[in-house]
Amino acid sequence: MAWNDPNWGKKGNNSGPPDLDEVWRRFNEKLSGLFGGKGRGAGTPAGPVGDKNTNPAGGVILLLAIIAVIWVGSGFYIVNARERGVVLRFGKLVEITMPGPRWHMPYPIEAVEIVDTAQNRLTEVGFRQNEKSKQSSEAAMLTSDKNIINVLFAVQYTINDPQAFLFNNNVGDDQVFVRQVAESAMREIVGKTKVDSVLSESTLVANKAGILLQGMLDRYQVGINVANVTIRQVQPPEQVQAAFNDAIKADQDRERQKNEGEAYFNDIVPKAKGGAARLLQEAEGYKQSIIARAEGDASRFKQLVVEYNKAPGVTRDRMYIDAMQQIFSNTTKIMVDQKSGGNLLYLPLDKLMQKVTEGHVASPVKPTTGETPRASEYEQGRDLLRNREGRP
Repeated sequence: MAWNDPNWGKKGNNSGPPDLDEVWRRFNEKLSGLFGGKGRGAGTPAGPVGDKNTNPAGGVILLLAIIAVIWVGSGFYIVNARERGVVLRFGKLVEITMPGPRWHMPYPIEAVEIVDTAQNRLTEVGFRQNEKSKQSSEAAMLTSDKNIINVLFAVQYTINDPQAFLFNNNVGDDQVFVRQVAESAMREIVGKTKVDSVLSESTLVANKAGILLQGMLDRYQVGINVANVTIRQVQPPEQVQAAFNDAIKADQDRERQKNEGEAYFNDIVPKAKGGAARLLQEAEGYKQSIIARAEGDASRFKQLVVEYNKAPGVTRDRMYIDAMQQIFSNTTKIMVDQKSGGNLLYLPLDKLMQKVTEGHVASPVKPTTGETPRASEYEQGRDLLRNREGRP
């Protein structure tokens, strides 16, 4: 069919494209009929577009009204109890909303960023998920005594300022940002600590790193609060692991011997102090006894002088007898008869006296066979001495 054919596009001809004006007119009629408008009846002849019986503007207005309702409804949102809503108008902060149902001017005028301020977030430094997936570039650190050591630790943190968290965090990902700052803080603390202290006092190192990390985040004003810094693993590089194990074992042996020495010290020193106090008391008692004895001897000597002046001979004899008694009471006494020619008398007086004083002298026992009892050694010696002296 030629383009200049007058029958092209008419209703009975199916070979051409549909009439757009006719389609639009029929759509408006159906829309007006649904909402109570006066549509054209079945017998009404089709007229040109813009007929007085049709109202195409009403359908457009209704469609725009529906779109407006949906647009306004998109501004409603709910903030949970753990969250805060940050309302932005063309990218500028307007307000921070509290938990509950809220409304803001819909996009593109305003937008809302929901920030969970109660969530306990976690980031790892030196590893990911577990200690086996180690990140050597983050874990390797240099101590103050020029030793390399691998430190794997984790940081737990929360958001305490949603505005600062959204506007001052230039990195975008808060975990990456905290990881970078935490690595810097830990490197500074480890760089000021010896390797032995890092290995044996990891909790103290973690506390110092947490304090330094919080100070750095406060200077950056990112609204992040550090809850806890935990060192998961501290170990030297694999190349020197055996040497470090030997050093740790030596430190443990040193601590053990130190504890044993302190225990021995705590056991011996009190005993020594008690012995010293006892000796001091004994010396003090001996001192007092010597002084008292000396004073007594001096007093007795003065009394003897007075008596000697009264009766010198008697006092001298008495002093001699007392001296001899004191001397002979502390010496061994043996009586020997030198006048007899062939018979030698040997009498141990001290032993005899000792038996008498101890009560060990045997008493005479009556014999069962009719024999006469024998005298004791003391009695025999006494009788013999009397015979020698000519006494009855």
